[in-house]
Amino acid sequence: MSEERRRRTIVIGHKNPDTDSICSAICYAALKSKITGKEYVPGRAGHVNEETQYVLNYFNVEAPQLIESVKTQVKDIEIRATKGVNRNISLKKAWNLMQDAHVTTLPAVSENGVLEGLITVGDITKSYMNVLDSSILSKAHTQYKNILETLEGAMVVGDENDYFDQGKVLIAAANPDMMEYYISEHDLVILGNRYESQLCAIEMEADCIIVCEGAAVSMTIRKLAQEHGCTVMTTPYDAYTAARLINQSMPIGHFMKTEDLITFEDSDFIDDIKEVMASKRHRDFPILNKDGKYLGMISRRNLLGAKGKQIILVDHNEKNQAVDGLENADIQEIIDHHKLGTVETISPVFFRNQPVGCTATIVYQMYHENNVEIDKAIAGMLCSAIISDTLLFRSPTCTPVDKMAATELAKIAEIDMDRYAADMFSAGSNLRGKSNEEIFYQDFKLFNSGKISYGVGQISSLNADELTELKDRLLPFLKKPHEEHGVDMIFFMLTNILTESTSLLCEGEGAEDLIRLAFHMENASDDAEANVVELPGVVSRKKQLIPSIMIASEA
Repeated sequence: MSEERRRRTIVIGHKNPDTDSICSAICYAALKSKITGKEYVPGRAGHVNEETQYVLNYFNVEAPQLIESVKTQVKDIEIRATKGVNRNISLKKAWNLMQDAHVTTLPAVSENGVLEGLITVGDITKSYMNVLDSSILSKAHTQYKNILETLEGAMVVGDENDYFDQGKVLIAAANPDMMEYYISEHDLVILGNRYESQLCAIEMEADCIIVCEGAAVSMTIRKLAQEHGCTVMTTPYDAYTAARLINQSMPIGHFMKTEDLITFEDSDFIDDIKEVMASKRHRDFPILNKDGKYLGMISRRNLLGAKGKQIILVDHNEKNQAVDGLENADIQEIIDHHKLGTVETISPVFFRNQPVGCTATIVYQMYHENNVEIDKAIAGMLCSAIISDTLLFRSPTCTPVDKMAATELAKIAEIDMDRYAADMFSAGSNLRGKSNEEIFYQDFKLFNSGKISYGVGQISSLNADELTELKDRLLPFLKKPHEEHGVDMIFFMLTNILTESTSLLCEGEGAEDLIRLAFHMENASDDAEANVVELPGVVSRKKQLIPSIMIASEA
C-alpha cells in the first residue's frame, strides 16, 4: 500500500512442503525479524502434512499462512490514500478537498467505511450547468448546514441540521406587494435588509429566508419567523453572489455515481487489473478490502512503480518447485542445501548453499553466527526438521554437522530424539482416510535432467505393512499425475526407515529401465513385480536417487 508502511518479506519453502520447508521458514523468519527489526513472515506453498502438523502441535506453533501465488497484488504497491468523505458534504467542500489533495475523484463512504459512490470534477462541473431548475436545491435534499458553510453565513433562527427539501429558490427583487404573487409555501428567499420584504416572505410561509450583506435581523422578524417555522440566516455576500454560490451547497450524494462502479480489491493481481483499467476512461479506481471497506484510490500511474513481493526462498532453488508467480517477486535471499537449480533473480542476492542434510541445520548455524538465543519452540522445530530430512541420521545426506546441531537442539527442546522421532514418523505415515492424490502429493517435486522431465514423490514409514498397502494403491494411480504434469516419467519412493531401503514405483516409457541403468542393476526377473524396483540402501531422493537419474539420463 503506501510507502509509509514498511514492506514485509515472506520467507517460504517449496510446493508440497515437508517438515524442513515449513519449520525452516518459520525459524528463519523469526531470526531475520530479530536481527533487522523489520517484518519477516513465514509462508507455505502447500498443505501442511501430518508429520509437520505433529511438530507444530507439539511445540504449540501456528502453521504459516498459505500463499498460493507471489504475483504482485494491489496490496503490494503504493496507492493514493484519498480520504473518504460523507455523501452529505457540499459540492463546494468537495471541490476544495480535491484542490487541496490534487485529485479529481473523491470517494463517498458510509460511517463504517463502505464505499457508497464517487464524485468527480466532471460531476461537479455538470451540476453548475443545471441552473434553470429553481427547485434543484430542495430536490437534492440540502442541509442548512451546507448552505451556511457555502455562504459563510450565520444561523439566526432555526436548526442547521434541518434540510431544505421542498420549494424553489428565488431572489426578492420586487416590491413586497409584488412578492406575494411569486413566493410560494416552502420556498427559500434570498433578500436584503428591507423589513417589508422579510415580513412578506415569512407571511407567505417561506421555509427559509437568507438576509444578505450581513444586515441585522430585527427581533420582530425573528419572533415572527419562529412562530411560522421559518429558518432565518444571514450572509456577508450580496444577493447576486449568494444566488451564484447557493447551488454549491448541494450534497455530493445527489450527483455522485453510485451504480456500476469499477472497483478492485487489495488482493487482486496487478496483471489482472491492468487490462480493465486500460479499457476504461476513468482516471482513478477505488480499492476495497475483502469486506468491501474502502482503502484508497489507484490510477495507471501507480502501476508504473509497482514493486514485487519481497521473498526469501528456503529449502529449494528450483523454479518448478517454487510458489507460483515467482517471476514477479523480488527475491532477497536463498537458503538451501540442494543442488543448484533454475531460479533466476533480477539482481544479486544473498545465497547460502551448504552440503548438509537439512536447511534447518544452516538456520541453526545462522542463529549462532548472529548470537541470537534459540528458544524451546525454535529448537524443537529445527531439531524436528533435521530428524525428518536425515531420517534420524540414517540418510546418506546426513553430516556430522547435522547430528551435532540436532543433539544440541534436542537438549534445548527437552525431547528424547529416538522416542520423539518414532512418534513424529508414525504421525507422518498415518495415512488412514487420505486419498491416493493426497498421499502422492504429500512430498512431490518436479525435475529436469538433460532432455528428460520427471517427478518424484516420497513417503517414509516405520511400518512395512503400511508401505506394502501403499504400493498396491499408488501403482495404478501414477498414470494420472503422469498425464497431468506432462512429464516423461513419474517415480514414487516408498522408503522403509528401519531397513533403510526403498521400493521405487515407476510410470512412463523407459522409466524402470532408466532406474536399473542408474543403479547398475540387471534386467528384472520373470517373477519381479512390474514397474517396481527394490533399492536397498537408498533412502534419499536428493543425494541418491536424483544424482543417479541425472547420470543415467546423460549416458
